[in-house]
Amino acid sequence: MRAAFVQTENVTGFMGGLDKLESRVVKEKNLLVVDGEPGLGKTTTLSWWVAQTDAIYLRACKEWTPRWFLEDLLNALSVRPANSFRDRYRQCSEALLDRQSLLAMKHRTFAVVIDEADHISNSPRIMETARDFSDTGDIPFVFVGMGKIRSNLTKFPQIWSRVADYIRFEKASKADVSLFCRELCEVPVADDLAGFLHHASEGFSREILDGISKIEAFGKRAGNGDGNPVTLSQMAGQALLTNRKGNFIRVPEGL
Repeated sequence: MRAAFVQTENVTGFMGGLDKLESRVVKEKNLLVVDGEPGLGKTTTLSWWVAQTDAIYLRACKEWTPRWFLEDLLNALSVRPANSFRDRYRQCSEALLDRQSLLAMKHRTFAVVIDEADHISNSPRIMETARDFSDTGDIPFVFVGMGKIRSNLTKFPQIWSRVADYIRFEKASKADVSLFCRELCEVPVADDLAGFLHHASEGFSREILDGISKIEAFGKRAGNGDGNPVTLSQMAGQALLTNRKGNFIRVPEGL
């Protein structure tokens, strides 16, 4: 498959949330919440955006403590953590402001992305520490969750009131799947086969990519190319992907 980042409807929604963050009128609304089931492309999208902007990317751990959070943040900022919590907090504040100033000179917006944020969204100490950095340095924080983060954060009005936008990643649309096929598959894919891939994958990105790899391998063996896309009937009986229950999904025969 081609190495490309596909700008799906979810990506468009995420970029719209960033626009709201950057154009906010209320300075304190500098948090962005991204939510959705696993397998919908959140981490892929955030990793792509981080690479474009030099933002800081952290993956929260279930056992994170405020001290551990500061240690991981300092490591991401290439700063050796001090021993005391107070000194670590000071180091983080200074390093975040330095990074923000550096990127501002390059006309880039600096932000901190915390993936798997469901793990910390019930921890007032960690969330308040992140809010402090965000407030004092006017540094956007992007919290990425897997379905629970919104309900958890609404328990903390002082944090939820600072959210500029809430973006929920949804399952890929049929148009998204067709776009995946056009941009990633090295052989052309007929509309009927792309439509079945959308149905079989249930809109999950991982399953879509699995299916595209199978279609590409089949098409290369069969000699499909420009003007001769792989069709649904051509792949009849072939294994297309493995679903979330571990079952092989085959292209129907007799169509």
